[in-house]
Amino acid sequence: MNRIKSAFEHGKAFIAFITCGDPDLETTAACVREAAKNGADLIELGIPFSDPTAEGPVIQGANIRALAAGVTTDKIFDFVKEIRVDVKIPLVFMTYANVVFSYGAERFISTCRNIGIDGLILPDLPFEEKGEFQPVCEKYAVPLISLVAPTSENRIGMIASAAEGFLYIVSSLGVTGVRSEIKSDLRSIVEVVRKNTSIPCAIGFGISTPEQAKKMAAVSDGVIVGSAIIKYLERYGKDAPSQIGKYIKSMKDAISEIK
Repeated sequence: MNRIKSAFEHGKAFIAFITCGDPDLETTAACVREAAKNGADLIELGIPFSDPTAEGPVIQGANIRALAAGVTTDKIFDFVKEIRVDVKIPLVFMTYANVVFSYGAERFISTCRNIGIDGLILPDLPFEEKGEFQPVCEKYAVPLISLVAPTSENRIGMIASAAEGFLYIVSSLGVTGVRSEIKSDLRSIVEVVRKNTSIPCAIGFGISTPEQAKKMAAVSDGVIVGSAIIKYLERYGKDAPSQIGKYIKSMKDAISEIK
């Protein structure tokens, strides 16, 4: 069984996003372990890219710091092999199509399978163009995770019906980043998703407080948090892991109240 399914089997899932190599891979490893220990059900590992078009200033900054520190895709593959010895929760890569394409799709995706990566998210890959990578993902049983947004409208059902792993629902228009308020009609999006797939769906982009997480978990199967976590890395650097662990526990506790 793909591990992604297990993330949603014990109530609402908390999904944490962490940029690999910010400020170094040793700190990333500590963050992953703290996240897993404090209730994260699945972790998205960001592979840095020089032009992360879906990201706001916070995660852009993390990409810049990681690349400046010399992180590479091969180093990240080695890092995942090391943490997979003791980290058993699902891990998925979130990166950009050019990263996979330039590395070689077959080489990249087969390595994902070999090191224990459970899925792949490419936010700049339109659903209609997923055929570029889909056959290779199927060959190596690495789900290509789709995204839907408020602008997807009449495409939501089509995207949901072909979803694998879990469906990533983008809460707001624009790029990633902490938001004081999320105004999209997410309940109606989730209703369309539910009519077209039994795959779980999680909401991301803009969630930063326990109150927001609780609200989003009430209409979906889980929540995804990235920028709020990266802010701890921006502020505390190598001392961030323990702070991130406490934050994740507060978020997981909040959504655990939702049945």
